[in-house]
Amino acid sequence: MATSNRYVCIHGHFYQPPRENPWLEAVELQDSAAPFHDWNERINFECYAPNAAARILNTDQRIVNIVNNYARISFNFGPTLLSWMEAADPATYGRILEADRKSQELFDGHGSALAQAHSHLILPLCNHRDKVTQVVWGIQDFEHRFGRKPEGMWLAETAADTDTLEVLADQGIKFTVLAPRQAKAIRKRGEDEWQTLGHAEVDTRRPYWCRLPSGRSIALYFYHGGIAQGVAFEGLLNNGSAFANRFAEAFDPQGEQPQLAHIATDGESYGHHHRHGEMALAACLQHLEEQDIAKITNYGQYLAMFPPAYEVQIHENSSWSCVHGVERWRSNCGCSTGGRPGWTQEWRAPLRKALNDLRDQLIPIYEREAGALIKDVWAARDDYIQVLLERTPARIDAFIDRHARRKLTAAEETQLLRLMEMQRHAMLMFTSCGWFFDEVSGIETNQILQYANRAIHYAAQVSDAGLHDEFIAHLAQTPSNIYSSAAESYQKYVVPARVDLVRVGMHYAASSVFEEYPEHLEFFNYTADIEVFYRFSAGKQRLAQGRIKVKSKTTRSEKHFSFAVLYLGQQNIIGNISLDMSRERFDEMSTLTKQAFRSTNLGEVIGLMQEYFGQERFTIAQLFRDEKRKILRQITESSQEKVEKALRDIYEDNYQLMTGMLLSDIPVPAYYRSALEFVINHDLLEVFENGSLNPRRLRSLYAEFRRWNVQLSDEQAFKLAVEERLFRELERMGNEEAALDQLTTLIRVLETVEQLDINLEFWQSQNLYFSLRKAYEEGQRHFKSEDMKQAFERMGTLLSF
Repeated sequence: MATSNRYVCIHGHFYQPPRENPWLEAVELQDSAAPFHDWNERINFECYAPNAAARILNTDQRIVNIVNNYARISFNFGPTLLSWMEAADPATYGRILEADRKSQELFDGHGSALAQAHSHLILPLCNHRDKVTQVVWGIQDFEHRFGRKPEGMWLAETAADTDTLEVLADQGIKFTVLAPRQAKAIRKRGEDEWQTLGHAEVDTRRPYWCRLPSGRSIALYFYHGGIAQGVAFEGLLNNGSAFANRFAEAFDPQGEQPQLAHIATDGESYGHHHRHGEMALAACLQHLEEQDIAKITNYGQYLAMFPPAYEVQIHENSSWSCVHGVERWRSNCGCSTGGRPGWTQEWRAPLRKALNDLRDQLIPIYEREAGALIKDVWAARDDYIQVLLERTPARIDAFIDRHARRKLTAAEETQLLRLMEMQRHAMLMFTSCGWFFDEVSGIETNQILQYANRAIHYAAQVSDAGLHDEFIAHLAQTPSNIYSSAAESYQKYVVPARVDLVRVGMHYAASSVFEEYPEHLEFFNYTADIEVFYRFSAGKQRLAQGRIKVKSKTTRSEKHFSFAVLYLGQQNIIGNISLDMSRERFDEMSTLTKQAFRSTNLGEVIGLMQEYFGQERFTIAQLFRDEKRKILRQITESSQEKVEKALRDIYEDNYQLMTGMLLSDIPVPAYYRSALEFVINHDLLEVFENGSLNPRRLRSLYAEFRRWNVQLSDEQAFKLAVEERLFRELERMGNEEAALDQLTTLIRVLETVEQLDINLEFWQSQNLYFSLRKAYEEGQRHFKSEDMKQAFERMGTLLSF
């Protein structure tokens, strides 16, 4: 077979389960992702961003090029992930969009990005309306971001049935990608007889037409299972050339027709699951082209060049990650992540039933209540994605204008928005991750139960429906491997996460003791407007009082609050809040409590607060997680300074004694060594986090580091601090012509850091250096002297170029 007829396509499915608190619409702190804020941030650092700037190395393991992998592979990103990335890492987000534009230049106008059914639901298990909405939302999200119509769409877990394919075809989707075991039978076009296939027996080197009952057709690609398995589980990403050679082995050497060797895997394989997997991917693509093994293509281009000559039937209700079809998401089929002897997944079926029943109870509420306000309730739900893509007052107003039967009052607008959000959460609660793992009390299942809780809450607001008790009764019949039932874990983890406007008001009031808030504040998906605010201090004690209006940006609902908060020191806060206190009564309370506070009579302050607000109090526990951590850090700062001073005094007062013990081979006592390790680690980190870089100070600390055989107390945090500081210093070079002494200082610092013998990541700095080097090579920048040029080249060597 001629090499010109060999093609390779690598597809990456880049996705993270939704992690936002459904009440705040924000990802809260996740300790397990430390030192990053949350797992989205961590995986972005390890995978999504590196694939937008992947290194190509030579035989000496030096960087010779940096490439955007996304431009030469096929890929899809979960819409919820891209929504997070757009705000959290706009640079990487922009490179992904740019990669799709570049791929259109490379592949005859066919972009490499695929859309995804929006919220990662197992579509064969959805009702027809939800299938349509998920596909429509996925398409419109894609068009909003990539500026074109998608040719292909990724299905969550490649789960497919005929009705799902009908929905894709009806919405103009040309193709999707499935697992080889999902093919049931094939035949050549024009023939009558179907050839039944064994397990994963389909020839994956060609696309197939799937003729649908409606008369429409959709093209199906079945990826090469062996190579995909090698990427995910067999270490194929340890070597880019070996990865490329596996594709060469997939071709029929005697074949004369065009052949496509292609795979689909989790995109997180390339950097998160497999360290530096993005480099293996870049090396593979380079090796394929340099060795003339095959041409790189994408699915859209290949379909246009070589339309299918065969037809296929699929196994109904099949997927790529469950050999039993789609049972992993509705039964105890035996598929699990493993490692827990004795555990079962008997909880999957009753959980599915509980959520199906809840969905079906919400439908008539939605149809009845929304039908009184808008013309077509299901067309409006399909169009609600336009609000989710850009939740601004203008977009919300335009949505209401398009669908309302008449001019709506403010209360009716809130009612409508609550109904739309109820339906959004009624779909989010079916996100596939909730069933994928081994235990009903896991974080993924708790996440979808939070969506269910939110939908139930909206239902209670828009109607007289009380669905919560019945839902808990369903969960009580759902077994757990850890708790008495799913109801117990739900009450422990899900219910406490609920946030309403009163909780938001409590958060504002408690945090106002510490924060300087403007008159108008936006936080999470709420706004707060101050009518009046006072704060008084007496030593460590503080008193804050105020009247505010809190409003939801999601539903436009709002409430007015009066509050008083007394801070007694440490973590001790006493707060009261009222929804119905008049301005006159507030002013009276404020005057009396202020007088009592200034007379240092804290008991009287507390008594007055109880008199005017009642017995119910709130504490620091009402703060949202991130703000609570932030304030607790502020509270501990003064104590921390005392601890630091005490440890430094021990270190300095006993340094000579410890030195003598070291020289005499006498073990240094643990309490001395603790002080020594703290001070050296603290000062080493301080070099990079604060002040000017001082190579002499750094060398001195390095000598101490080696002399006492100190280990980094938080290696990951130190590595991030070094990388961030280096990047900031290089940015200064990018913005202004660096002085030679500035560059020399940076080189000396790097030379010392290199001796610490830790695996430092200079990813951002390497990207910036690479762009600066290109600017010099292309004549956009010029060296002022030969010494400057040599210093720049030395910097490149230290950065592995």
